[in-house]
Amino acid sequence: MLITLDPDSAVPPFEQVRAQIAELARSGEAPVGTRLPTVRGLAEQLGLAANTVAKAYRELETAGVVQTRGRHGTVIAASGDASLAVAARAAAVYAERVHGLGIPAKQARAVVEAALDVAYGR
Repeated sequence: MLITLDPDSAVPPFEQVRAQIAELARSGEAPVGTRLPTVRGLAEQLGLAANTVAKAYRELETAGVVQTRGRHGTVIAASGDASLAVAARAAAVYAERVHGLGIPAKQARAVVEAALDVAYGR
């Protein structure tokens, strides 16, 4: 599993780690059950503080992408796409809300695109 950091990126290191692991799980490049490096091990490999990697792992666990098994380590979870289900629910809530406000679909999409641009640093 190859994780790399872009030191010149405006994206914080923990988010770079989180996003790359999530993509590896989503794409199947890291299949269910794949064991992740220990927090300390990955932190050393990337030249980061252990707390930075731990934060990425916590967010991945909250999203259902990984599962921590105590002494058995952290692995890609069977519900690795749970984050997509959460995103779909959030999108449905947004769609209902903007529809209720009378905002046309084209404008609602533009608002989402702008928000995504900000969130992803584009």
